[in-house]
Amino acid sequence: MKKLLFIYNPYAGKSKIRGKVSDILSRFIRAGYRVEVYVTQEAGAATKVAAKRGGSFPLLVCSGGDGTLNEVVTGLMGLAPEKRPALGYIPAGTTNDFARTLELPSDLIKAAHTAVTGQPFPVDIGQANGVYFNYVFGFGAFTAVSYETPQELKKVLGHPAYLLEGARSLMSLKRYPMRILWEEGELQGNFLFGCVSNSLSVAGIKGLWGSEIALDDGLFEATLIREPETLREWTELMAALLAKDDRSPSVIHLKTSRIRFQGEEEIRWVKDGEFAGSWQEAEVNVLHTPLSIVKSL
Repeated sequence: MKKLLFIYNPYAGKSKIRGKVSDILSRFIRAGYRVEVYVTQEAGAATKVAAKRGGSFPLLVCSGGDGTLNEVVTGLMGLAPEKRPALGYIPAGTTNDFARTLELPSDLIKAAHTAVTGQPFPVDIGQANGVYFNYVFGFGAFTAVSYETPQELKKVLGHPAYLLEGARSLMSLKRYPMRILWEEGELQGNFLFGCVSNSLSVAGIKGLWGSEIALDDGLFEATLIREPETLREWTELMAALLAKDDRSPSVIHLKTSRIRFQGEEEIRWVKDGEFAGSWQEAEVNVLHTPLSIVKSL
């Protein structure tokens, strides 16, 4: 009989998975798997069990939010490449940005079915200052505001009739003097936001992160928002954000496999929706398809 390790976070997404664990396990068993279950109880637990037990299974399935998935990927990246199992994902968090890009079912039972019947798909993984991320690493407005104080972002983006008021709200955001270097050039100036991503959705927002996104091309998309210099540029930026597009000279897109951010002070960074650390400088590298995530056939 095939073996499967199931790691799940019972608290993700307001405990969405509670009451459905038996049905999920039934899906696994009907697919011919003998299942070992691990229930996380604290931050970092999924990383530890994935690193310790993951190499003994051909398939590991995790359930939780983007943070739980990040923990499991971090644990698997600590294994030798030939020891890493295929990874199934049952999205049970609040935002589930990466699951949308993977086109995984939002229904937990259907996602469990996909995890044991789908096709492993090689995906790129990011590494920044020694930490791994699945789909986004960044600083500034959409990271700190979206994940830490969502009401503030909703206030800025939730009233399209008041562009000027929205622009003033944006103008109150912190500026980050920074030098940014990548394979083909460099930028210098004040930035409101910067991220390296491999997803169609970040912080629940679509349409700002590039249109030609491939999960296995060895490249991530860098999206930068430079501080506008005039009120007109501020309102243009606000209009672009409300329309969820990049039609503003303040929005810059790059494709890169390696990029370095050099700030003038320590900056709070976010990875996959969770706090990553505070650094003055951050170097991001794309690791080309080091593991596989199961998708629908």
